[in-house]
Amino acid sequence: MTGAGIAAALAAACLVVALLPAPAARAAQVDPAASSIGFTIKTRWGRTLVGHFPRYEGEVARLPNGLRQVRLRLSAAEVEIEGSSTFTNITRDEGFFEADRYPWVEFVSDPYAQTLTRHGGRLGGLLTIRGVQRREAFTISPATCDEPGVACDIHARGSIDRDDYGMGRWGFALADKVVFSLRVRITVEPEATP
Repeated sequence: MTGAGIAAALAAACLVVALLPAPAARAAQVDPAASSIGFTIKTRWGRTLVGHFPRYEGEVARLPNGLRQVRLRLSAAEVEIEGSSTFTNITRDEGFFEADRYPWVEFVSDPYAQTLTRHGGRLGGLLTIRGVQRREAFTISPATCDEPGVACDIHARGSIDRDDYGMGRWGFALADKVVFSLRVRITVEPEATP
């Protein structure tokens, strides 16, 4: 094979490698035993209702370009309001999450740099509730340790308007704003950090 032929073969091989799919992202799982995900909403009479998602799935994927991405699925069918079976039923019912038809609330973040979990800032992404998908943002608090998610909690908060997701039915009793709060720890493989 001539020098030109070898160069052409190498160029073709490089092109094939470049077109191959990127290796699968490594992911750290959200640790449900050490994390909590919930929300608050006010009644029209000034009472603050505290909701929890006892069941959820989540991961922090390490993307091939070095960025991270969060994916969360929260079970609307099992959401609970502290101290109130009535409000628990209301939030699961068709006027709020409509859990029979839409059992999961989902969030997929935009890719972000690892420094976000250390220094804090805004994390945008797509939130899906009742089949409605909208861009929302959560505020990540600055970490209290060098390994957020592993050695200390990652704290995040964000608010939505219920009407944006078709959840305005109980407007006479519930305020429009729902504030989500997350306290997250992850389980990691030895090489993977959030």
